[in-house]
Amino acid sequence: MRRFQLAVDAMKKGVRILFLILGLSAIIAGAARPVCAGLGESSGSIESDRNVLSASRHTMTALSGYTVEEITSDSVAVREYIAPSGVVFGIAWNGLVHPDLAPLLGSYAEEYQQALEQTPRKPGRRRLQVKTPRVVVEKWGHMRNLRGRAYAPALIPPGVSIDEIK
Repeated sequence: MRRFQLAVDAMKKGVRILFLILGLSAIIAGAARPVCAGLGESSGSIESDRNVLSASRHTMTALSGYTVEEITSDSVAVREYIAPSGVVFGIAWNGLVHPDLAPLLGSYAEEYQQALEQTPRKPGRRRLQVKTPRVVVEKWGHMRNLRGRAYAPALIPPGVSIDEIK
């Protein structure tokens, strides 16, 4: 009987360790986010944005003073504005939905989220502007035609107007 009790105790301990390992694995997997070419980051990983958005098309346009890379999915088109230094300084989108901004804003996502929570909603307003010292995010539009843009004013190249981020 004593040997049986020792075996049961050992099995319980093994099950507890297994649940601990599975729990830690789930926490680690849940905390992992896809790496994207977010605002203020290098343009080298824009391909991962395409995967995050399940986008099918990817086009690039060189303009005076910056480059625009557009990725398009069934529900949204996202344009990432890249300075000559290779840093994403602005993002714009339009489509049926607003994209998940967390991966697109990169290191600015948490700052945006905190400012959004403190921004009062105005009844009847369809335009939202969230402005912090480092980032500006604007959303507007109506059903089936939602638009927006986000930019880091300090990263905009000289000679480029914020009105070009559209």
